[in-house]
Amino acid sequence: MINRGGEFAKLYDILGYKFKDSSLLREALTHPSLEGSPNYQRMEFVGDRVLGLSISAWMYELYPDIDEGGLASRHTNLVRREACAAVGSNLGLGRFLYMAKSSEDMGGRNRESILSDACEAVIGAIYFDGGYVPAEIFIRRHWKEQSDNVKVADRDAKTKLQELVQAKGQPIPVYTTIDRSGSDHNPIFTVEVQVTDEGAEQAKGKSKREAEKKAATLMLDRLINKRKK
Repeated sequence: MINRGGEFAKLYDILGYKFKDSSLLREALTHPSLEGSPNYQRMEFVGDRVLGLSISAWMYELYPDIDEGGLASRHTNLVRREACAAVGSNLGLGRFLYMAKSSEDMGGRNRESILSDACEAVIGAIYFDGGYVPAEIFIRRHWKEQSDNVKVADRDAKTKLQELVQAKGQPIPVYTTIDRSGSDHNPIFTVEVQVTDEGAEQAKGKSKREAEKKAATLMLDRLINKRKK
């Protein structure tokens, strides 16, 4: 366990925010394994909601020409566990955590799920200590690199197809594996995708996932070309 005599001052610099009530930060950094102390679980619940709202508004500002589906896809990428854990790791939150030795010995300070939870809890703590604005500033500062990367991230054909048909009020596409041929070491799958009122498309691939993507691409091309006529 680290001696935190002056550690919070250092952490304030890392976070870019100085707490008026340091007990909020301590709670946000306390793992549930440390019995008898308020832990980060309730704070994480709030931080998750603040993060979601902040990222939603940010994506709305960054992408004025992208539809709801595109915004949702980018939002998902930025609020998922991996994204929060990456921020937590970059901040070095692991070494500031309060946790039982048993959890520490099992690698808890570097565990993705714990770093993600602690990161969201810190957002919640900032929100309770200073309100929404400093929490939003924190998020935009520490998620900037990921938001830059997500700008060029493209959605796969299956996601695009689902977003397109749902935007028209239709049920989601249905994928069916209709054939499997070849050897066990080199199989070939044939998959059909059906869209209500639009018929079906088939494609082959070395895996079900590959075949599904190819079939989705064919259906997507059909629907896009249909819209252009």
